[in-house]
Amino acid sequence: MNRLLSLESSCLLVVDIQEKFVSVIDEYERVVAKSKIMIQAAGMLGVPVIVSEQYPKGLGQTVSELSEVYPEKTQIHDKTAFGCLGDVGLTEQIAALGKKQIVVVGIETHVCVNQTVHQLLNADYQVHLIEDALGSRSSENRDIGIAKMRASGAVSSCVEMALFEWMGDAKHPRFKDVQALIK
Repeated sequence: MNRLLSLESSCLLVVDIQEKFVSVIDEYERVVAKSKIMIQAAGMLGVPVIVSEQYPKGLGQTVSELSEVYPEKTQIHDKTAFGCLGDVGLTEQIAALGKKQIVVVGIETHVCVNQTVHQLLNADYQVHLIEDALGSRSSENRDIGIAKMRASGAVSSCVEMALFEWMGDAKHPRFKDVQALIK
């Protein structure tokens, strides 16, 4: 499979960017801002968005900065398993989409994101880590989580890299709209 992202092969998975994490995640503002760009661009480009929330009864809902920009038909999955594929509904939704490239943003990098990515890799998905949209309580834990996922075969990426790979050409009809998100 091509290691560059394609619109036809991708979906975006937003992992657990919830209210109770606001005050404890290192560089939280960056994680939210970069995740918001990814969600908005996915909506503009027709990339399906899937959202997980870890035990929302205790950790709250997805932060409003993100939930207010979800594209139509975005499904939110409550979970208690740390890895997203521990949720049957989420696993079935990913499979039903028929996309083999899973683009991942979220928190915490070394816990829920790490376990999710390894589950996806074990299920033969190609995983793209949007590293500037990943966070943990400490930068050390974030870096260790990213290193482990890369070593296991996840593809390292960032917001701008993903957006330009999705469009592929400055002649893409949504190029100016997407480019405006990163200016």
